[in-house]
Amino acid sequence: MNTKALLDQLLKTGSDLMQKNTSGPASSKQSDISSVSSLLSGFGGGALSGGALALLLGSKKGRSLGGKVITYGGLAALGVLAYKAYGNWQQQNKGTVDQHEPQTVDRLPAPEAELHSNAILKALIGAAKADGHIDQQERELIDSEIAKLTSDFSLQRWFEQELAKALDPADIASAATTEEMAAEMYLASLLVINEQNYMEGAYLQELARQLKLPVELKAELDFQAKQALAA
Repeated sequence: MNTKALLDQLLKTGSDLMQKNTSGPASSKQSDISSVSSLLSGFGGGALSGGALALLLGSKKGRSLGGKVITYGGLAALGVLAYKAYGNWQQQNKGTVDQHEPQTVDRLPAPEAELHSNAILKALIGAAKADGHIDQQERELIDSEIAKLTSDFSLQRWFEQELAKALDPADIASAATTEEMAAEMYLASLLVINEQNYMEGAYLQELARQLKLPVELKAELDFQAKQALAA
């Protein structure tokens, strides 16, 4: 399965529209987090109506997907945020945590990036179900949109199965095989969940617990997400 390509397409859905409404230069370097901030604005309110991501994380849930993930590299932009958070956490905890170069999705060769992408997409699907409501009609619409984005039947089937599963934070967290992957999964979920909704907020906290994120790393991811949503 080429999950990375599908996830990237989902995250880039509507990028042309979003870029027309931003003032930052399209040539900003991916590693420059402040430039990424100026490039990207929020998502929601029907801006991407008809797209699979809009159906999956639609305005009916009152969500706003962080603009950093929508344009300028799609999936790579999520990696930039995760890298920044992970690096800051390491600096704040010198001598107590492993100081290896963070291996986020934007810095990995194809096979490893595919594993990260699969886990991130699994987390996004879980986040979409966190308010307890994706009905059969919505599922059919999502399936139809996913089929337009990929002809890979095995990937379509996997997506359908993930949508149909009962929400289980432990099952979702089990996809994380590295701390960076866990950070990306939590960050992606955080960017799309409405924490003011009790069910969604409770799910997010349980996901963080199941991912076994260090308290300080979780706090840094929370901070980066707030910065993204405020951009």
